[in-house]
Amino acid sequence: NRLLNNGKDKTKQSESSDSEDLEGVVQADFAFFDPKNSDFHGVKVLLQTYLDNKQWGLSGFVDLILGQPTVGTVVKIEDDEDEGVYSVVSALNLGRYTDSKCIIELKDYLLKVCRDMDIIPQLKSLIGERAKDVGLIVSQRVVNLPPQLLPPLYDSLFDEVNWATEDEPTEELRSSFRFKFYLIISKIYKHKNAVGDKGTTKNGDENVIYIKPEDELFLEFCSWSFSFPLHAQQVTTDELKNYRPMGLVMAIEASKISIFRQQMHSLIDE
Repeated sequence: NRLLNNGKDKTKQSESSDSEDLEGVVQADFAFFDPKNSDFHGVKVLLQTYLDNKQWGLSGFVDLILGQPTVGTVVKIEDDEDEGVYSVVSALNLGRYTDSKCIIELKDYLLKVCRDMDIIPQLKSLIGERAKDVGLIVSQRVVNLPPQLLPPLYDSLFDEVNWATEDEPTEELRSSFRFKFYLIISKIYKHKNAVGDKGTTKNGDENVIYIKPEDELFLEFCSWSFSFPLHAQQVTTDELKNYRPMGLVMAIEASKISIFRQQMHSLIDE
């Protein structure tokens, strides 16, 4: 690994991918960059099913991400003329953007899909009166992005959040990154015969398959979570024929992020 300087230090990693159908190795140099306006299409494609099949202000949501270059990262292939975006990670303050149409729609969507009567009051509080203390972690990527990129990708995000609390030009902006909670919207596959989210079914199948390894850690450290059925067209494989796609929403205290980062490194480095 070595550092690149693209306005600020970003990580570059060379990764290879093997396939039984291909002879040899595909080599790619991935680099981390600040989000910029020309990334609009690539980021929008990654976020196409972020809120399942809901019609909402996705373009405005992408604009918020790209308009916050000091906290956020896009992953591309180094020196790629097409500048394809392979991953995007950011953290948006729900209070700062509370009047944005896309954030209003996102909050309404979460309240609509939450069916857990014990969670609804906590969700309403977090996205309502406590919104100014909440960072929405947006993390989407292509399925086969090398997992070795994940620890430095999240390190970059949370380091930038910390730096922003000191380096942003106004106290209002600095304060907007002093998160007390993080909210995460993700996706899992849950077995049709699953009882609970952990362990295995009677047939020995995993109750839950995590598309993103970090979600299992977030779930372990979160204060509360809920899941709900997804309806958008999903890519299915024979291995997933007994599973159904579910949305997963988690709330985690910012004080838990340091141990999350440690565990993330341990998980990927194993």
